[in-house]
Amino acid sequence: MRHVQGRARRAGAALAAVLTWAGLLAGCSSDGSGPLGMGGALVKPPAPEDVIRVTPDDGSKGVRPGERFQVRVPGGRLEKVTVVRSQDAQETPVPGRISEDGLSWRPDGNGLALAARYTVDVVALDAHGRRSARHTTFTTYVPDERFIGYVTPENRATVGTGMIVSLSFSREIENRAAVESAVHVTARPPVEIRPHWFGKGRLDFRPEQYWKPGTEVTVDLDLRDVEGARGVYGLQDKTFTFTVGRSQVSLVDAARHTMAVRRDGQLLTTVPITAGAPKHPTYNGKMVVMDMLEVTRMNSRTVGFGGEYDIPDVPHAMKLTDSGTFLHGNYWAPDAPGQTNVSHGCVGLMDVKGGSSDTPAGWFFDRSLVGDVIEVVNSKDKTVAPDNGLGGWNMAWKEWKAGSAVK
Repeated sequence: MRHVQGRARRAGAALAAVLTWAGLLAGCSSDGSGPLGMGGALVKPPAPEDVIRVTPDDGSKGVRPGERFQVRVPGGRLEKVTVVRSQDAQETPVPGRISEDGLSWRPDGNGLALAARYTVDVVALDAHGRRSARHTTFTTYVPDERFIGYVTPENRATVGTGMIVSLSFSREIENRAAVESAVHVTARPPVEIRPHWFGKGRLDFRPEQYWKPGTEVTVDLDLRDVEGARGVYGLQDKTFTFTVGRSQVSLVDAARHTMAVRRDGQLLTTVPITAGAPKHPTYNGKMVVMDMLEVTRMNSRTVGFGGEYDIPDVPHAMKLTDSGTFLHGNYWAPDAPGQTNVSHGCVGLMDVKGGSSDTPAGWFFDRSLVGDVIEVVNSKDKTVAPDNGLGGWNMAWKEWKAGSAVK
């Protein structure tokens, strides 16, 4: 009896083996895409990296911005590609598109970001309809050197109609066209705004005429990862805005010792002034108020003179040039305004020690904005240089536009 049972068990095992192989054969396709290939040989499923090719390679480090970033399959089609960029503790989806034939994917935009980690997840079908998935990561180059642009005016400021947008860079810029293309200055209502380079470290923007009152100006700095010089990349991705207030343009006549203050085209008043003495005349031309200080110290040694003066408490000081020209209150020469020019190049208004709103200097200071225009005429000096302070209004529009690096 045991002998018969043993034979029955062996017969059952043989039958099971036959059924198993039959099932495997039934699952094979004629082209060898199933578990068995041509001739009945077992076929190992392809590895995900053979089906889905990702460039840069998985685990790559120090990938440069200009290197190729692509996902592709040699056959079949891509079903889904998801890419995430991790940068500055933030994760951002990277948009891209699959080609019409389904064989490749490329990102939108202008290349890889610096100092970032990219995560790539892909699902694809191979040429035989088998689905594969792949997960890869790589990191991009972390530059040793960066540059930033210091923007004038300040964010959310209300300024006068003569304000010029000025960027002073922390490093000299060799690739000026690339940097210029990454800075966008727009206005509402719209007006043509053009850039002008002063050397390799400063880029200014202005319209042809003074801004219209009420204009809203936006400065977009898309400088992050822009190569400004060899191995030196931008750091900023920021937006600044400012609003243009009322128009105020004041005309200083150095020969007549007067300043006529006009608000929105109407004469407000004319005040007596003292300008630069014959040995130190005031610049002619259009200057823009760059800064306003209730009180400041003025020392002749800081502007290239000898020890001719050192006044620790100059009231109502308004900076007009980088070289040291100010419009300020003058209490130490009370008889000069309206009569004679005694300064070292500044424009002085009547004031008292400690400053007062009841004096011409105090009155003018209280009614002024950064960005207001002070124009000097009839002085014995040359016209202020366009890059001395915000002096760009002294340059003809054609010449200003010629200063762009983007041709």
